[in-house]
Amino acid sequence: MSPDASAPGFLQPSPSPWLALVTRPQAQAQEWVSKLRARGQAAQALPLLAIQGAPNPAALRAAVAAWPTQVQVMFVSPNAVHCFRQALGPDWCWPAGARALATGPGTVAALCAAGVPQAAIVAPGPQSPQFDSEALWALVAQEDWPGREVWIVRGEGGRDWLARTLDQAGARVHTLQAYARVRPVWGEPEQAVLQALRAQPARARWLISSSEALDHLAALTGPWPWHQSTALASHPRIEQACQRFGFGRVLPVGVGLEAALAVLTADRGA
Repeated sequence: MSPDASAPGFLQPSPSPWLALVTRPQAQAQEWVSKLRARGQAAQALPLLAIQGAPNPAALRAAVAAWPTQVQVMFVSPNAVHCFRQALGPDWCWPAGARALATGPGTVAALCAAGVPQAAIVAPGPQSPQFDSEALWALVAQEDWPGREVWIVRGEGGRDWLARTLDQAGARVHTLQAYARVRPVWGEPEQAVLQALRAQPARARWLISSSEALDHLAALTGPWPWHQSTALASHPRIEQACQRFGFGRVLPVGVGLEAALAVLTADRGA
C-alpha cells in the first residue's frame, strides 16, 4: 500500500523510523516531500526560508538591457534563476554570446527551463564531489579574467567568496538582486508537526541546505531540545553551522534527493 500523499508526513505508514523535515523554500520543499513519500520515507515540509521576487524589477531590467555582448552571469541558486526570469517578463530571451555560470545541478536545470542553451552554461558536472563556488571556480580559474564583465545574480547579501575571487583575478564584478529571503510564516500544518515531535524530538531528521535558514529555526520552533535532534547537512559549512546551532548529531549528506535518501536509509540501522 503506497503512502497517502494527502496525510501529514508524521501520520503516514513508513518503513523509516525517522520523519524527514524538508526546510527548503515552500515550492521546493513540497516537491521533495512528494518524492520522499513516494519512496516510502515519511516527510513533511517545514520551510525555513521564504522567497520574495526582485525588490526593484525595473532596475533589474535596466541592468540586463545594458549587458555587454560577452557578459558572464553567475546564478547562485534555482531561486535566483526563477526570480530573475520572472522579473524580465515572458518575451525576454537569453542573449547570444552571454555565458551562465552555476554551482550545481538544480541551478543548471532551472537555467535550462528558463531557456538558457545548455552550451552557454558552465557548472560542475553531476559527479562533482561538491557543488559550490569553489568547485565552479576550479573550472574557470585558468581563463583570462582581467577586464571581463561578470554579474552575480543573487538575493540580498550572501556569500561573497566568488565575487572577491573574480575581483582579484581582474574581472569587473557586479551584483544583481533578483530576490529576497525572509522568514516564513508557519500555519496549522507546520504547527501540528512541531506539536507531534515535541514528545519525540529524536525522530526528527532536519534536512538543512542553507546556513542562513538556521537563523530562523529557533524563532519558528521556540524552545526545543536540539541536543536530541539530528541534522542532515549538505555542505561542510552547513555542517559547522548546525554544530554551532546545537544539534546533537550532524550527518553529512550530498546534494539532491537520492543523497538524502541514502543517508536516511543508512541511519535506520545506526
